[in-house]
Amino acid sequence: MRGSNRDLIKSWIDEGALGKLMKRLLSVIAVLVCVHIANADENYITIDDFEKGLSPRWEAKEFKGRTRYSVIETKDGRALKAESNAKASALIYKYNYSLKEYPILTWRWKVENTLRKGDETRKEGDDYAARIYVIFPHWLPPLTKSINYIWANKLPKGQHVPNPFYSKAVMVAVESGDENVGKWIPERRNVYEDYRSAFGEEPPQVGGIAIMTDTDNTGESAVAYYDDIRIEKQ
Repeated sequence: MRGSNRDLIKSWIDEGALGKLMKRLLSVIAVLVCVHIANADENYITIDDFEKGLSPRWEAKEFKGRTRYSVIETKDGRALKAESNAKASALIYKYNYSLKEYPILTWRWKVENTLRKGDETRKEGDDYAARIYVIFPHWLPPLTKSINYIWANKLPKGQHVPNPFYSKAVMVAVESGDENVGKWIPERRNVYEDYRSAFGEEPPQVGGIAIMTDTDNTGESAVAYYDDIRIEKQ
């Protein structure tokens, strides 16, 4: 998606005059300070399982048109369905926590197709049927980093590359190609270790998790499903 990682970072601040920028930065800092994990002794915390519909904590961020996100019934309960037709928008869940406490991110997902023109190494191919971001905000937006767990189009499973638009966003192929299309696939990632591998340093606080299905660069269509997103202790 054109500029998606830069734009997602910009969603943490307002563009405009310096005074407006500083006001927004202060509000972001306030959110990150005030939003914290309750019940820190729990072994896991559910971000959303969609059983009560889409949590109001999810904020929509539109880049080019709007991906349609809706909660649907499945044989295993409710799940989030994403439908994109040459469109691009994300759902962002602002949540502040430490990867040293909760290093693991788990979820399950399914796609109906991958993207024929999708290419993780090229700007014109920067589209994905399904991906989940973990965002590491910085008070200076250009220093914000993210890890994108993607259902890759061509990048082999297990590999990672910098995003072609924004090098501080790393794309990690947890699934790839058509082998598992149409199947619910559970995923489990050690975000702490992934961050150290991608950036070669200790990770800062997590500031949010985002879901995105986007097809604006390729002009194709994609349908994906997400469910049972949670963070866990080791």
